[in-house]
Parts: sequence; C-alpha cells; structure tokens
Amino acid sequence: MAAADLTTHPGHLARRLQQAHYLLWNAMVSEEITSPQYAVLNTLVAEPGLDQRTVGERVGLDRSTIAEVISRLSRRGLLDKVRDPQDGRRSLLRPTDEGARTHRKLTVRTARMNQVFLAPLTADERSVFFDLIRRVADAAEGLRNPDEPLVAPR
Repeated sequence: MAAADLTTHPGHLARRLQQAHYLLWNAMVSEEITSPQYAVLNTLVAEPGLDQRTVGERVGLDRSTIAEVISRLSRRGLLDKVRDPQDGRRSLLRPTDEGARTHRKLTVRTARMNQVFLAPLTADERSVFFDLIRRVADAAEGLRNPDEPLVAPR
C-alpha cells in the first residue's frame, strides 16, 4: 500500500497548526500563561461568577483539564473562588485585580500574535477560514457529546 498524503489529513494539518500556534504563543504572548488558561481568564472577564463546569463548556475543556487550569490560575492569584450562596457545593469564579491586569496585557499580545499567525491570508480568506474551522470544531463537539447530532445542518 502506498504512503498516505498527509496534506489531505485534517488531523495532521490541525496538529501542525496547533504546533505553530504554540510556538507563536510562547514567543509573542506568554511562556507562563497557556492559551487554555487565557481562554478561561477571558471567559471569566466576560462573565464573572460562572462555575467551573460552565467555564469548561464555554472554552471546550473536559472536566479534569478545566480543574487543573482553574487550580493553576488560582495558585497564581489570577482567580478567586467563592462558594455559591445558593448551592454550597459549587464555587463561583472571578478574576482577581491581578487577573484582570494580566488579561488586558495578554489580550493586546494575543491580537498581535493573531495578526502574525493569519498573515498568509487575505481578509476575505480569514473570514472563510474562521467559518470553516468553526464549523468543523462545532461538529467535532458531537464526538464529546454523543446525545447531539454529529453533523450540523447547513
């Protein structure tokens, strides 16, 4: 059997894209705060007071990963956890003042990094790229949530 053409394998290309993103992130944004950590911080800046499960759903992280990300951000003093007054089993999350400052700094750096990352594409191509990659990512959520349809209607 002949070797496969990996340029036609979406997983291979997604991995290469992720590697490029990781390298740019570390060089241009932060070596201390990861992209998933930033996503959590960003979500909580937009919607302070969410619980851990909801934040995980918003950013697409599974339970164990979101727990570790929250723990790391809390240890760094970027997030506060407070007991939910209506359900003492649940903690609500909010960025600290330092978390909000860190978010502002990283948001500026992330915008610059995204310009570099997407530089090979025209504005129209970027729009198509985001539409397509979002559609594939949204459909892939069905792999984690088997109760939902695997393919979104067009």
